[in-house]
Amino acid sequence: MIWQGRLDGEEPLFHRLFQRVQEAENHDLIITNDFVLHGFAVDEGVKRNKGRVGAKYAPDMIRKNMSNFPVILPDFSMLDFGNITCEDGDLEKAQNTLAENVAQVLAKGAKSVVLGGGHEVTFAHYSGIRNAFPDRKIGIINIDAHFDNRRPEEGIGASSGTGFWQIAQEENNHTLHIGIQRNSNTLKLFDTAHQFGMKYILADELFFENLPSVYERITELIESVDVLYLTVCMDVFNTSIAPGVSAAAYNGLFTDAAFMHFYKHILKSEKLVALDVAEVNPEFDIQERTARLAASLVNEWLMI
Repeated sequence: MIWQGRLDGEEPLFHRLFQRVQEAENHDLIITNDFVLHGFAVDEGVKRNKGRVGAKYAPDMIRKNMSNFPVILPDFSMLDFGNITCEDGDLEKAQNTLAENVAQVLAKGAKSVVLGGGHEVTFAHYSGIRNAFPDRKIGIINIDAHFDNRRPEEGIGASSGTGFWQIAQEENNHTLHIGIQRNSNTLKLFDTAHQFGMKYILADELFFENLPSVYERITELIESVDVLYLTVCMDVFNTSIAPGVSAAAYNGLFTDAAFMHFYKHILKSEKLVALDVAEVNPEFDIQERTARLAASLVNEWLMI
């Protein structure tokens, strides 16, 4: 049993997250404004992208680190539908399964939380949102060191690095990429971002004195769309606080005051319907730092 923790009492004032999570299989249990959790225990896309595999073990590790967080909102509830896995390297089938499940969640007016897994979760999660809202304009904020806009390689197919290229084939690009590193993206990837109309904020621009500009660009994206999806790739963070990722970043972001200010600004949007964290790799983690950070970032949404 994953959802377990310190039991201080059964009264609501004592509750921790593990006491309010219900493991479920029937989507008929979902009600409006519920948080609904899926694990995407898949890293086939990381493998195809020549990254360090191991992210498929992350969802349960993140759950473990979420379990003891205190419940802040009196009417909080969460349904957990377990993990989706990738059999025989069939990434596309795993992505389709998640998309179908997410579409059911959102169609019932609930909020979708997905624990990755590799960043191939992006196209799957987006596809579920698109299925649920076929006529709505979907905005995506990607907190990531990478654009993930590579063209799929012939004979290999989609990967953890192709999600935003795939999305751009389906509609006009309403995306904002925050934390992009110059030393993590080739000029071709920057050019592709410009060709697709992707907006981005470099990691170098994320400091406290520049928050007004960061807020303005986030708000501009949110106001231009109907629904919002936030995806966080854990390799955006400095390796000292997120060592357990597929591609570690020595000069990545810290979750300092500047980061938390703009992060919470995104979470407070009433248009936000879906959130995922990706690229936690327990195989390379130290003291569960990366899993704990990912759990904390998810928990910030659960408290708003």
